[in-house]
Amino acid sequence: MKAAPFAYAKPRALAEALDLAARPDAKILAGGQSLIPSLNMRLSSPALLVDINALGELKGISLERGVVRIGALATHAEIEKSQIIQEHLPLFAAAVRHIAHPAIRNRGTIGGSLALADPAAEYPACVLAMEGVIFARSSAGQRQIRASDFFKGLFETDLKPGELLAAVEITAQLKDERSAFLELARRQGDYATVGLAAFATNGTKRLAYFGAADRPVLAQNAAKAKDLDSAKAALAKDLQPPADLYHSSATKLHLAQVLLERAWNTL
Repeated sequence: MKAAPFAYAKPRALAEALDLAARPDAKILAGGQSLIPSLNMRLSSPALLVDINALGELKGISLERGVVRIGALATHAEIEKSQIIQEHLPLFAAAVRHIAHPAIRNRGTIGGSLALADPAAEYPACVLAMEGVIFARSSAGQRQIRASDFFKGLFETDLKPGELLAAVEITAQLKDERSAFLELARRQGDYATVGLAAFATNGTKRLAYFGAADRPVLAQNAAKAKDLDSAKAALAKDLQPPADLYHSSATKLHLAQVLLERAWNTL
């Protein structure tokens, strides 16, 4: 199939991009790894495609005062190769290797992944586990959104019409903190059947599951458990995974417990 007709613009300044993004039926194009297929299948039919790839201020990965800032246009490949990510955000370094295949990692961006909010995607769960902050820009200014408030449902976020996801900030992992990333998929590079991004600090755990609901979800009851058996039992209160073509809800809950068991000792 071919995409429906649309207008195309490639702004060279952020202010211009924000003005264009505020137009009715405008759609932002970053890496395009999800948007282009949806256009071709006519699942999305924007009147205007705003290509933001020329906006240098939305690129880059930096560390300042113990906080890692990742620009929305940072590709999966750049995150995978970044020394800052490897040293200060090992959870993301582990997660990025599970994202699709090299050709897609070379084009896909973290901003596109977060803005799409696919419930089976890796980055949303990682940002939720580490309590990241998402920066949204519009012609009216900048807004900061906590990860726990950002993901609203299936492909639904807190971004408002005319807003552009500009960056995400995550506090760097300290030496006495621990993280673990695990996922189960039918094949390497496939979307996860179920996955877990886990982070432990100051005796508390944050267990962010993906592929187990309509958005990344924290297993709060399991995280409070004192031992592994209690945590696995409590997981049934946190998750009611939807069945898919290959797995029942009960099977996916069992797989979530398997991942929890594998991550527990690391945390």
